[in-house]
Amino acid sequence: MAQTKIESDPGPGLQGRSRAGVFEYVFPAIRGVQAGREYYVTMCPLRLIPRLFLFDEEELPPEMRAQRSLNKARVPEMARYMVDNPHGYVFSALTASINAAVQFEPFGPEGGPAERVGTLIVPMSAKFVINDGQHRRAAIQQALTDSPELGDESIAIVLFLDIGLDRCQQMFADLNRYAIRPSRSISVLYDHRDEMSTITKLLVMRSALFTDLTDTESSNLAARSRKLFTLSALYHATKALLDGVEVTSFERRVDVAGKFWELVAEQFPEWHQVHKREVSAGEIRRDFIHSHGIVLHALGKIGNSLALASMDPASWEPVLRKLQEIDWHRANTAMWAGRALLGGKVSKTVANVLLTTAAIRTALGLPLPPEEQRAQDAFSRGEK
Repeated sequence: MAQTKIESDPGPGLQGRSRAGVFEYVFPAIRGVQAGREYYVTMCPLRLIPRLFLFDEEELPPEMRAQRSLNKARVPEMARYMVDNPHGYVFSALTASINAAVQFEPFGPEGGPAERVGTLIVPMSAKFVINDGQHRRAAIQQALTDSPELGDESIAIVLFLDIGLDRCQQMFADLNRYAIRPSRSISVLYDHRDEMSTITKLLVMRSALFTDLTDTESSNLAARSRKLFTLSALYHATKALLDGVEVTSFERRVDVAGKFWELVAEQFPEWHQVHKREVSAGEIRRDFIHSHGIVLHALGKIGNSLALASMDPASWEPVLRKLQEIDWHRANTAMWAGRALLGGKVSKTVANVLLTTAAIRTALGLPLPPEEQRAQDAFSRGEK
């Protein structure tokens, strides 16, 4: 039986052949069973992904598609991730349906250890429809344009037999039913590529206070949590702090961030009371606003102005000492209502961050940058 390649070099695993005038794909595969239905796990060269695996036509109404519409804004970032990390990117398996009769040829006899391992034979006339992973597919297609050498690599594919639109739509709903996006804090904790994540983790690790009071897993603190801060809040605050600050080395950036947050912590005795177990973190978060992410972000922006003006921490201290003069109680509605608080609850929108930063900056006797001045002027007009 003659076998022919689909392309001059389709890559590892997948082949094509002509048998009795019928052109077929031949996949190395493992056969499994879920809910009484057979499915197959195989590998496919990346260069063939855009050609084999289709995405439902976007002009179809949602009720006629098997999945959500493609969010094109996500694709360039995912493609850059592949191109920028050729030796470190990770993509999970694609899930697809085949709308044709397939044949599985096991390597071993029925009942034997090789019964579920073999080759999956699929007619080339078959249609492969992505049930889960359309953004990965689009990213692969775009990444291959910039780095064609990625085409020799492969990705795992889980193939189901298509039994109609209703089943495909149900598969999409089931695959995404229990999908939960990881918290921003744990994403920062596990990210070893992003320099700012590493800086934030180091400054927390090197401070006994922040190590003790920072939740590295959750981005929303429970009422009974004994933590004051989340890692994600410190990440965004430190990113704002170091924005545009030119220093000679990575270690120097860590030192600058660590020194700034050390000086800030000295101005809030309540933080140290929690650290010493003299008062609960829940009480401080309930009664005060200074440990919340919006204030940390605002302090980071103010620290950025101080660092851009002078890299000498001694020059920051007189300004930061004035933080002790601010009434940080939530009950201080004259200062925080409409800025950090909306309806009595902390709100961290872009506008709220600007207004909170402007309020703190004014209390410290610092001039407002144009963006904060515009936000403050609009807020003042709204009060009148």
